[in-house]
Amino acid sequence: MNKIEIDKGSGFCFGVVKAINKAEEELKKNGTLYCLGDIVHNNIEVERLEKMGLITIDHEQFKKLKNVRVLLRAHGEPPSTYEIAKENNIELIDASCPVVLGLQKKIKKRYNLRVDDDTQIVIYGKKGHAEVNGLLGQTAETAIIIESKDDIEKLDFTRDINLFSQTTKSLDGFFELGNLIRSRMKNGAKLEFFDSICRQVSNRVPNIQEFAAKHDLIIFIAGEKSSNGKVLFSECKKVNPNSYFIHSPEEVRPELIGEYTNIGICGATSTPLWQMKAVAENISKLKPEMNITEAAF
Repeated sequence: MNKIEIDKGSGFCFGVVKAINKAEEELKKNGTLYCLGDIVHNNIEVERLEKMGLITIDHEQFKKLKNVRVLLRAHGEPPSTYEIAKENNIELIDASCPVVLGLQKKIKKRYNLRVDDDTQIVIYGKKGHAEVNGLLGQTAETAIIIESKDDIEKLDFTRDINLFSQTTKSLDGFFELGNLIRSRMKNGAKLEFFDSICRQVSNRVPNIQEFAAKHDLIIFIAGEKSSNGKVLFSECKKVNPNSYFIHSPEEVRPELIGEYTNIGICGATSTPLWQMKAVAENISKLKPEMNITEAAF
């Protein structure tokens, strides 16, 4: 077949595109621009933007800044970040994803509507993840974080539960967790289930499975910190055991490519298209007879 195909359904989600476009736009202006946390979980893309002048900081460094411009990435931030910015005269360039902001508002509303502080606000997500920290902040740090069904023993099934999810979690995993919790509720306690998963992300699972099944070899590229990358790669591996995870286009080697003539390249929501193209070009250098194409779903 002699084909190298790039999955156009892979790559940045619109929230990440918005944040990176905002960073590039602001970097063209005079003055220093800080970013609170890695703008995207992709070291190579972070390094590209840092070469343009972006300075990545953590929350401790943020607290010490005054009279500067700070970009908020797509993951969203807790209320405390906005309070610090106001106190320290920090100009915030807010590139929070609209889907995440909508979820924050829903959680905040439910937190404020609790009756006698009895309802449990539960978030299905990765503890310590930037988005989850922002969601937790909407509840004055009182929400219960559930990473897997093994964690549900933290819950009191005799009290009402409002269940939310980090926007990038698995849809199947979220519904499985919700059904499990519902089966454990007792004494008339109610479970309210809020589907807050971003479909642009969740829809990538069936798409990437279909893409992986079409090729003899899959090269999946994503940053080491990308949670979404780990999830999507595992989905590739399920349908095509001949799938390999790399973190840089430079990892393309003759022994990885072998004698395959139908190769697919895909990535995470934190993988820029230019990195997937760089992988394809490196394969093409090893196999000049192969044509590079792009597949869209």
